[in-house]
Amino acid sequence: MLRVLHTADVHLGARHADLGEQAAAQRERQFAAFRATIDLALAEPVDLVLVAGDLFDSNVQPRRSVERVVGELRRLVDARIRTVIIPGTHDVYDRASIYRSYDLPALAGAVGSDLLTVLTPDRESVVLEALDVVVHGRVFAAKRAPHSPLQGMDVRRDASATWHIGMVHGSVAIPGQTDGDEVVVTTEEIAATGLDYLALGHWHSTSRGRAGSTVYAYSGAPEPVALDQDRAGKVLLVTLDEHNGKKKVELDERQVGRTRFEKVELDAAGVASQPALIDLLATRADPDLVLDVRLIGVRPDELDLHVEEIEAAIGGRFLKVRVRDRSVPALTEGAIPPPDTVLGAFIRDVEAQVAELEAADDETAAGELRDALRLGRLLLAGEEVTL
Repeated sequence: MLRVLHTADVHLGARHADLGEQAAAQRERQFAAFRATIDLALAEPVDLVLVAGDLFDSNVQPRRSVERVVGELRRLVDARIRTVIIPGTHDVYDRASIYRSYDLPALAGAVGSDLLTVLTPDRESVVLEALDVVVHGRVFAAKRAPHSPLQGMDVRRDASATWHIGMVHGSVAIPGQTDGDEVVVTTEEIAATGLDYLALGHWHSTSRGRAGSTVYAYSGAPEPVALDQDRAGKVLLVTLDEHNGKKKVELDERQVGRTRFEKVELDAAGVASQPALIDLLATRADPDLVLDVRLIGVRPDELDLHVEEIEAAIGGRFLKVRVRDRSVPALTEGAIPPPDTVLGAFIRDVEAQVAELEAADDETAAGELRDALRLGRLLLAGEEVTL
């Protein structure tokens, strides 16, 4: 049995320009997730750790950041847990590659051993005899691959080890969606490799599949790189076992990231005022929480909400907060004035248009007409002028 920890897209050193003052905190969350990944590898313990690209967010990193990473990798080396890393599309193996500037195996104390391997265009695989596994990871010296990294790969004739694991940082082809991606592989190519497991990076959400006899999976980012990635935050524990000549691959998701996501829908009819809404949302305060609030339903005429003010009032208590007002003003209440009055004709005409737009699922236009109806009712209130 072989136990593997699969991670990717750690993106250490990401700048997070869109987060403002929260940028430094999010970088620390990402490093904490990487440390938690190493903790998990040691606690299980696993035999092999795979980093399927984009360990670093770019090839430009201060030495102190590289040294922090090396310190974590050294913990695996000291525990005799083997690690294989491939460059991705952010830390691409070009002339300026961070893997050219820093010899990670040497810095982590793995010189002369197979305890830490960085696969490059000149070294596309590594045989780990102690684990009876070959790890294949074809990478290129440019961000855009000249062809699929799985092109022509077929390990079924390779008897050098029981297990064959592949690593790719790229997209599994989806027609119309991945055509412009830098590195693309197809499920047909995956099936043709005969790999036991293909560890993928590049997509930040955890997902899995099977092509032929090959199980493939994205581990996802161990900590969200962008604050809308609510399927990030995990790594994969992969167990490869063989009984009576039949191979079996099992995957187990494990949480290592701290960032949490919560979506809340509130009926505007139950909101007394903007200060009351602010107080209600503040009870959920959590510096690791991305809170997405959506106001729905019919709002009372007297309820005056300004989402920018709400977000500003509570934003500092969350990692990020977003408030969207999708509530609508009430349509006419009570008796409608006669149709031969200005107000009566206006109400009937606009309500009919609103009904048509709602039937056509045009919520935006229907909402705008509802607002127009509300304002018209206020302006024309009491008018009994006959047309």
